[in-house]
Amino acid sequence: MSTSRGPSVRQRRLAAELRRLRERHGLTGDEVAERLTWSTAKVSRIENARTGAKIGDVLKLLDLYGIDGSRRDDLVSLAHDAARRGWWEEYRDLPGELASFVALESEATAVREWGSTVFPGLLQTEGYARNVIGGWSDLATLPPQELERRVDVRMRRREVLHRAQSLELSAVLDEAVLQRRIGDQKVMREQLEHLLRMTELPNVTVRILPLNTAHSVLAESFILLQFSPVHDIVFPDIVHTESLTISHFAEEAVTHMYRLAYKSLADQALDATESRQRIIEARDAW
Repeated sequence: MSTSRGPSVRQRRLAAELRRLRERHGLTGDEVAERLTWSTAKVSRIENARTGAKIGDVLKLLDLYGIDGSRRDDLVSLAHDAARRGWWEEYRDLPGELASFVALESEATAVREWGSTVFPGLLQTEGYARNVIGGWSDLATLPPQELERRVDVRMRRREVLHRAQSLELSAVLDEAVLQRRIGDQKVMREQLEHLLRMTELPNVTVRILPLNTAHSVLAESFILLQFSPVHDIVFPDIVHTESLTISHFAEEAVTHMYRLAYKSLADQALDATESRQRIIEARDAW
């Protein structure tokens, strides 16, 4: 099983900025390596966030590129931030794709999610999550201990909705999600009651796309992660999609299409008040 740790957004921002500074100064990776008596591979690993950049190495690069003043202070601060370990790194048995997703989600400013099969992971109860992950376990034969750790990770992910600078979550759910039984009736009722409580948070919006509404966009579930600039360094939106056999990240070139798809789905969905009533009806039916 993969134990690779996905680079954090902080690491990716720093790597991209160091690469931009090198290119702005007209230097190749080989030339930087020669001047700092490093290997070219080391320069490449730092610039592609395949390895964490040590503070001392960042300082040497900034000296080489002649960066000083407030810009230098910002990049040093970013380097210190990038060196911090994420909570998900405690779970050494996580697949690399999942670790990468959690790392990105933990630093996102906003999430736009279309759910066509199950409730969003950030809005799941422990009982519902255990049944969803347990279904995957039947195919991937996860040991019981690992299954529990996956459930624990999913529960810890929810903390982004309650932190000081909380994540803004906007989700459009196919009405079928409200009716699709995962676990037993108790699990479903608890999940829908939890969903109602979560919609009371100012940073959470859930809208339901009715089954009897004309669907102009037929799309698999997807999550659009959006990021605010840090120290004036922009990080692109990222789309995450998942199928039975692959977890896929798409950047820049196709994210615009997913933004349009989300807008179309949201425009066709019920408003927040009507959606809440539809959730109440589904809860009562269970």
